[in-house]
Amino acid sequence: MKGLKLSKTSWLILSAGIFLVILVSLGVTRSGQLKEQNRLEEELSVSTLRVEKIDMTDMRPQLDELESRLDEAESQHNEAAARLNQMIDSVDVTDKFFAIAGYSNVQINTLSNSQLSLQKVNGVNCATISIGASISGDISDITDFIISLNDGYTTGYVQSAQISTGGESSDNNTSATATIQMIVHSYEGK
Repeated sequence: MKGLKLSKTSWLILSAGIFLVILVSLGVTRSGQLKEQNRLEEELSVSTLRVEKIDMTDMRPQLDELESRLDEAESQHNEAAARLNQMIDSVDVTDKFFAIAGYSNVQINTLSNSQLSLQKVNGVNCATISIGASISGDISDITDFIISLNDGYTTGYVQSAQISTGGESSDNNTSATATIQMIVHSYEGK
């Protein structure tokens, strides 16, 4: 079969038809794009109105409070780091132990402390020293002594305290003995 011969008029009509199909397709596509653009512009205007209606003055006190709490937390962190950054020495630790015992009116029967050791406490490198002691005195004085130990060592605390009562002393107070274990920390850096 030989090639199809078309007249000039047929070519012109065929070309015009193809052009019309392309033009209609482009028109439909453009119409869809315009509808989508209008929908998005409406959503944008609604969102803009909502944002404009938000009263930022209501949120300002909350922001101020959060900033205040952050400043307070940073201050507490710096204070704790400064307290923990004190060097400990076995002589200083035992001297303080004896001083607190003197204030509390208790008698130290035995006292022992460990060598300075390095360990991590919550991911922080610390030097630690442990103290063990046996004391005697009135039960109220021993109780005050234990509380004073926790207050007297800024970076130390009583791990355990066992109190045994032994009867009444000459001034009608209950005499007792106690065994105390405590630990003192010092920041050692990274």
